[in-house]
Amino acid sequence: MRYDLTTLPLATLLPAVVKAEDMLARLDERVLRHAVANGFRERGHFFDAAGALWVGGELVHVEDLVLHDARMDTRTPTHELTIAHSVLRSRRRLWAADPSWGLEPAGLAVLRGEVGETDEGSTPRSTSARSIEPDEPEEGEDDFGVDFAEIDAILARSDKILNGGVPEPRQPIIDAQDPLALIRDEDWDEDERLDSWRAVMREADLLPATLGAVVLFDAWERIEPLRRQHWLGGLLASAYLRSRGKVTSHLFCLNVGLKAVRHDRRRAPDRTTRLTAFLEAMALSADSGLKELDRLSLAKLQMEVRLKDRRSNSSLPEVIDIVLSRPIVSAKMIARHVGITSRGALNLVTELGLREMTGRGRYRGWGVL
Repeated sequence: MRYDLTTLPLATLLPAVVKAEDMLARLDERVLRHAVANGFRERGHFFDAAGALWVGGELVHVEDLVLHDARMDTRTPTHELTIAHSVLRSRRRLWAADPSWGLEPAGLAVLRGEVGETDEGSTPRSTSARSIEPDEPEEGEDDFGVDFAEIDAILARSDKILNGGVPEPRQPIIDAQDPLALIRDEDWDEDERLDSWRAVMREADLLPATLGAVVLFDAWERIEPLRRQHWLGGLLASAYLRSRGKVTSHLFCLNVGLKAVRHDRRRAPDRTTRLTAFLEAMALSADSGLKELDRLSLAKLQMEVRLKDRRSNSSLPEVIDIVLSRPIVSAKMIARHVGITSRGALNLVTELGLREMTGRGRYRGWGVL
């Protein structure tokens, strides 16, 4: 499971590294001082979450993800949509935390689901107890002592992780419904694989930031530390760029660029081909981000023209904010954000002259193309 960096062809990768470094620096500088930077960051979370599922071979519509995030689903969420929303929440958590938080043991434990947090991020809770189904107590038997012992153990483990410690590996739990481990592979040691991946990080720190990020991403693809959260590799590569100070104004959307790279290059047996493809994906994603900033800037100017001679308490500025921060908005989303009725939201949409994007009969959605 060791990822060897001694034979890395630096001379071959140098042109792609230089181009990626330049594009990322240009994008970071523009976002840092741009008027629509907040909307760009939030929209990037949605596009990258949908891109992560696309790279993994699943299709999730961005408009469905936006509605699911707003708890306004038009139909029952699919399994893929639920995973995409997990990617979205993980990206927001990484952006809200310190730059290096997601790469540390405590941050990885939270992202893996070993330790959960409330929305305020203050009270830890363990999700490992979900896989434990205690036997039904016999009549007259008191199991409170056992329950409290399990709770104490969970809290002690959570405190250790939040204080920066590395938790002790948990004893494997035998599932009564899968005693032969046909579904869960007992030999798949996630902690050991994560340690191997973190060892690569120490060597990647000696490389340029972009090259170190793609090396970490390729190592994640090869080592496969997590069985059910393989999509986390792209997010951690973006977090690594932020921790190295290469991209500080936003959380880079690597999956957006990976969508534009052919599958046979991303999965090539030759490592040099894969690393070159990942570096090109960085440059493509940065170029897409620059074009997105231009579109949002132009849309903002066009909508602000309609604010002329408006009263000071007009709701149009709030509508502009939510339109720029979401790939698509519905009348109910606008009504909730502004605090008006759905009919009033439709009137504001008409005044702004937004383009309808869905064409669906169940609901109407507007956005910036």
